[in-house]
Amino acid sequence: MKNTDIFKRLYNQYTGRFIIKIILAALLSVLVAISTSATAWLLDPAIEKIFINKDQTLIILIPFAIILAFTTKGISLYFAKLIMINVGEEVKKIIQIDMLNSFIKADTETIENKHSGNYISNLNFDVQQITRMLSEAFLSLFKDGLTLMGLLIVMFYQNWKLSLIAIIMIPLASVTAKVLGKRMGKVSTQAQEKSGDLNRYLIDLFKNHKIIKIFQREEFEKSRSEVFVNNLKEKSAKIAAVYIRSTPVMEVLTGVMIAVLIFYSGKLIINEELGINNFFSFLAAMMLAYQPVKTLTKVNVAIGQGLAAAKRILPIVDMEVEINSNEKDKSLDLKVGNILFNNINFSYKSNFENKVLKNISAEFSGGKMTALVGHSGSGKSTLLNMIPGIYSPNEGKIEIDEQDISKINLNSLRKEISIVDQNVTLFDDTVLNNIKYANPNASLEEIYEAAENAMCKDFIESLENKYETRIGENGVKLSGGEKQRLSIARAFLKKSKIILLDEATSSLDSETEEKIQSALNKLILNKTTIVIAHRLSTVLNSDKIYVVDQGKIIDSGNHKDLLSSSGVYKNLYERQIKQN
Repeated sequence: MKNTDIFKRLYNQYTGRFIIKIILAALLSVLVAISTSATAWLLDPAIEKIFINKDQTLIILIPFAIILAFTTKGISLYFAKLIMINVGEEVKKIIQIDMLNSFIKADTETIENKHSGNYISNLNFDVQQITRMLSEAFLSLFKDGLTLMGLLIVMFYQNWKLSLIAIIMIPLASVTAKVLGKRMGKVSTQAQEKSGDLNRYLIDLFKNHKIIKIFQREEFEKSRSEVFVNNLKEKSAKIAAVYIRSTPVMEVLTGVMIAVLIFYSGKLIINEELGINNFFSFLAAMMLAYQPVKTLTKVNVAIGQGLAAAKRILPIVDMEVEINSNEKDKSLDLKVGNILFNNINFSYKSNFENKVLKNISAEFSGGKMTALVGHSGSGKSTLLNMIPGIYSPNEGKIEIDEQDISKINLNSLRKEISIVDQNVTLFDDTVLNNIKYANPNASLEEIYEAAENAMCKDFIESLENKYETRIGENGVKLSGGEKQRLSIARAFLKKSKIILLDEATSSLDSETEEKIQSALNKLILNKTTIVIAHRLSTVLNSDKIYVVDQGKIIDSGNHKDLLSSSGVYKNLYERQIKQN
C-alpha cells in the first residue's frame, strides 16, 4: 500500500469526521505563526526607536506589544494542542474499536493462526504511533511550517542577502529528516515485533504459572523473561537513538549558520549596508526559526513511524469477516433437526494441501444422539465445528432439515446450537454473568433453574457471594467439574435444539463424571445431539456411532454392530476396558 493511499484511507475512515476541529486547530496555528513572527519583527522598531532615537512613547507600547504577541502565541498554542490531543484520542478510540470488532467478527481460523500477543502489541504500540502521527505530527507540520514561513518573511524583509545564506540550512535539515524517517519506520517495526514477543510470553506466563511452579522452572523463566525484556529494550533504545540523531546535525548546522551570518553581517554593518536594528531583528527571526526547523525534522520521523504502524494495523481492520455472516441470508427453519454431511472436504488455510476431512458423508438424526469416536487428531472436533459454521467446507455441503447452512444467516443457525467443550471457556466475572452469557435477557428464575438442572446449585450456594462471586480468569477459583457444570448451565439456559458435546467429561474423575453425565442426560433429552467421546462408556447407548480415522468415516453403526464389524472401534473399546 502506497503512503498516499494510507493517508487517504486514514482521512476517509478516521480523521475526516473531525475536520472542523482540525481546521480550528489550523487557524489557531496561524495565530501562533503570526505572533511568533511579530515578536521578531518588533525588535527592529524597538532598537531603532527606543535605543537609538530614544522615543519615550514607544518605550511602553513596544514592550506591551511583545507581551501581547507572546500571550497570543501561548493561548493559541495551548488550545491548538488541546484540540488535537482530543482528536488524537478520539481517533485512537475508533481505531481500537475497529480492531476489536475485527477480532470479534473475524473468521476463527484466521484468529487461530495469529498469536494474541501480537494483537495486543498492535492494539497498543501501533495505534499509539498512528495517533501521534495524526495529532502531534500533523499539528507540528502545519504550525511549525507556518511559523517558519512567517519568520522567513521577516528575515527577507530585514535583509535578503542574509536570508539566502540562512535558508541553506532548511534543505540540509530536510534531507536529514527524510533519512531518519525511513530508518525510524524500520526500527519501529522491529520494536513492535519485540513488544509482541513480550506480550506472548506474558500471556504464557500467566496461563502456565502452576506448571512453572510444579516443575520448578522459576529460574529458567526468569532467564527467558530477561531475554524478552532485553530484546525490547534494545529496539526501544534504537528508536530513541534514531530519534535524537538529528540533534547534533541540527546543532552543528545552526552553529555554522550563526558564525557565517555574524561574519557577513559585520561586513554589511561596517559598509553601512545593514542597520544594527535590522540585524538584531533578523537574528531574532533566525533564532526563532531554529525551533520549527528542528521540530519539522522530527515530524518526518513520527510520520515514518505512523505509516509503518498503519501498514500493520489496516490489514487487521480489513481482516476477512466470518464466513457466511450476511444478515440478509434467510433464517434457519428448524423442525426435526436432521443434520446431513454430503461429501465434505476440508483443509485449513495455513496448510491447504493437507486435507483434514476427506469425503465425509454422514447423517445425524433429529432428536437422537450420535457419537463420533476415533484416535486423537482424526478430525472429530473439526467435523463438529463445521455445524455452527466455525469452519466452512472447501467442498460439499452441510444441510439442516434440508437447508444448506452456507446460505443460512449465521445468527439464526447458532441460535439453535449449544456446545459443551472439554476446554471450558469462562470469563473473569460473576457466576451469574457467566451463566447469563448464553441468554442476556434471561430472568433470575431461568438462571437458577438452569443452574439446578446442571447440578450447580449446591456448589454455587457454598461460594462466598453465591451467584455474585467473581470466579477469576477463566474460572481459576473453581474446580474442573464446577467449571464444566457452569458450561452445561449455559447450554440449559440457551435452550437450543442442537447440542454438541466435545469430550465434555474426558478430564474428570469418575465421581464428578457421574454427576456431569447425569446433567448432560437431562440436557440432551429429545435434542439432536452429537458427541465426541474419549470414554466410550459414555456413548454405548448412542443411536448411532461414527468411527473417524485420518479424516475419513470408516465405519458406522451402534455399539453392538461395531464391535463385530469395525476393527478400529473394537480395538479402542478393548483398550479402554483393559485400562479400567
